Amino acid sequence: MTANELYRFCLKELSFTDCGDFEASCIFEDILNIYKNDLITKNLQVTNQQVDLVKSLIYQRKKGRPLQYILGKWDFYDMSFFVGEGVLIPRPETEMLVDLALDSIKNIQNPIIFDLCAGSGCVGLTVAKHRPDSKVYLFEKEDKAYEYLEKNTEKYSLTNAYPQKCDIFSFGFSDLPQADVLLSNPPYIKTEEIPSLQREVLNEPVSALDGGSDGLDFYRCIYSKWLKAVAAGGFLAFECGDGQGQEICNIFKPKTVSQKIIFDFNNIDRIVTFRI
Repeated sequence: MTANELYRFCLKELSFTDCGDFEASCIFEDILNIYKNDLITKNLQVTNQQVDLVKSLIYQRKKGRPLQYILGKWDFYDMSFFVGEGVLIPRPETEMLVDLALDSIKNIQNPIIFDLCAGSGCVGLTVAKHRPDSKVYLFEKEDKAYEYLEKNTEKYSLTNAYPQKCDIFSFGFSDLPQADVLLSNPPYIKTEEIPSLQREVLNEPVSALDGGSDGLDFYRCIYSKWLKAVAAGGFLAFECGDGQGQEICNIFKPKTVSQKIIFDFNNIDRIVTFRI
């Protein structure tokens, strides 16, 4: 079989998605090291083993396994992170947190950053890479997610990043320095909405999605337990869901001097920021 024939097979089998061509290209590039342009310019042959491998991956995808888990990695910002079952998949809208964090510390030497509910570490580790003079503490509770956090920290040899295995609802941080910046992409989906999510999303850990009955449990925890960990004048930035921005601002308003809702390209509440 030629690579072109196998590619056309993939396109047909992935027609159930809105981006089958993109997904087929990802599988060919990452798994077979064959790029789309090569399918046009070269008469490439694939082995039976390669055919069987690709077909097995396509079968997994049709069963609802996310492409990112199939590939075992995903790009975020200008980095690539190991991902798999048990950890939230990095998403492009979350890159806004990184931009905001880097902007907030551009005039601070040796800044301290806390990343709560760090998951794969995509937010905190990206900040650590771009600001090697910083110290970034990444807090994650779940065992599997923490494994990916450690693996990604080791991948980039980030000696200024410090994974912390803990539950933010009960962790005591008295031995840590005060943070200049506190970031989080916490679970924020309402419990009752979880079953109605897309099949691919339901393959991701529920613990990284479920924010309680109103989706705001983690924000209330951060407000009640973590503001004392932030230095005076410190900056907070959290990802949130559609329609949650004002409710979160109301939670934090009594102990912050400024609040702001930032909308994404779909005009949906995406980030809330605060100053202590």
